[in-house]
Amino acid sequence: MQNNKVKIIKTEILSDNWYTLKKVTYEKIKNDGSVEIQSREAYDRGNGATILLYNKNTNTVILTKQFRLPTFINGNSTGMLIEACAGLLDDDNPEDCIRRETEEETGYQISRVEKVFESYMSPGSVTEILHFFIAEYSKEMKIADGGGLEEEGEDIEVLELSFGEALQMIDNGEIKDAKTIMLLQYLRVKNIL
Repeated sequence: MQNNKVKIIKTEILSDNWYTLKKVTYEKIKNDGSVEIQSREAYDRGNGATILLYNKNTNTVILTKQFRLPTFINGNSTGMLIEACAGLLDDDNPEDCIRRETEEETGYQISRVEKVFESYMSPGSVTEILHFFIAEYSKEMKIADGGGLEEEGEDIEVLELSFGEALQMIDNGEIKDAKTIMLLQYLRVKNIL
């Protein structure tokens, strides 16, 4: 669906150091019919995928823990964040991306994934849409230690937690990552675990 009420007038690149930060000036026709010129910054880091691995037999989930600078800057004293496995699509489709990221980050090699939904995670400033997946895992699928790729600066700890413990960690503030909360709540609402 095309939005005929918005016309981009100018786009400036403010930074392309890590990803791309743009300042976009656009004309918008408001609901009352008047025209307004607005400028906003948008951070384009590409689209991504995330997955929550779960085991029905042991009632457990696989999560990761790693340092996240933006959380450290915003008051997380350690900068460490407990999260569902995730990564940027780069040139892959979402399913191939999440299989690759799962193996790199957790050491589990999965074949069957189930896409559950998509979501814009911070639509006021970031262009990324995130593809959400779940998949069953078993000990036999563990082929490596995980931990991420050293050449990408990743230093990821792999956590296997009971589903109840993970839910408690949301309640007590130990898990504050939106994608992780959404996937854990999805398992709860759908009575998967």
